[in-house]
Amino acid sequence: MKQDGRNRTKAYAAGALALLAFATACGGNGDGAAAAPADRTTAPAAPQPTGGAAVAPAAAGTPTAAPAAGDAAWTKWNLKPLAPAPAPPADKPIKLERTGTVPVFSDVKTNDKVVFITIDDGAEKDPKFVEMLTDLKVPISMFLTRDIVKNDYGYFKPLQALGNHIQNHTVDHPVMSKIPPEKQKSEVCDDQSALTQQYGTAPLLFRPPFGDGANTPTLNSAVQQCGPRAIVLWRETMQIHDMQYQGEKKLKPGDIILAHFRGPKELKGATMTEMFGELLARIQEQGFSVARLEDYIQAPAS
Repeated sequence: MKQDGRNRTKAYAAGALALLAFATACGGNGDGAAAAPADRTTAPAAPQPTGGAAVAPAAAGTPTAAPAAGDAAWTKWNLKPLAPAPAPPADKPIKLERTGTVPVFSDVKTNDKVVFITIDDGAEKDPKFVEMLTDLKVPISMFLTRDIVKNDYGYFKPLQALGNHIQNHTVDHPVMSKIPPEKQKSEVCDDQSALTQQYGTAPLLFRPPFGDGANTPTLNSAVQQCGPRAIVLWRETMQIHDMQYQGEKKLKPGDIILAHFRGPKELKGATMTEMFGELLARIQEQGFSVARLEDYIQAPAS
């Protein structure tokens, strides 16, 4: 499994590798410190938009939870089964507006004992990870960086086909507060255009690299102009074997967890599937389920 991941990594051009070296700092790596938001913030509950639809894949009738994997699938990956997530709430905790300032949130207000997994950048493209998610049916949200994924847009399509959403994470992963307003706008808009073209759906959510500039008017304005309707941060960052927490060293209902598409080079020899398995084990140990973030968000009315 390690050799498979290494062979794919070697295939990328030197320029992409240089970009990857910079991108691995996003949210921390290995035993390093995570660049995460300091405060627990949630989007204000906006008035219910008339005729709004959930961001989740279209389905008729009452929302239902994603199908759970059987015990054999978990055994295959040497994991204990996660408890199935409850059905998504009909009344979404986060309601987004079509215009105006976009909210910034790092968790979701819910009584459901669920957490949400988000995975950034897109550098490691291990086929074993696609196999793992196909088997386990664990929902994720992918925040992709154009210049990191453009060598192989196709890798993420099977993950999208499983019902996982693709969201915006800039063109080339800059520190947003260090670049001028027009550059901030192009970072968001150009990634939005590329991901929409490649995956057929415009990202609704945006995540700034390192969480930088998330609460600044300049970045908020750029996001408004480019299409996403919320800025998503996080409460925990997955390292290699455990999570780095903000505050108490435990998960809370509605927490958003940050992980990355990374391989042995960045994970001290561990593979993407090994890291993800460790993440699921930590979630299972604390008695949580994994739900789909977009199932708890209501998109603006059409």
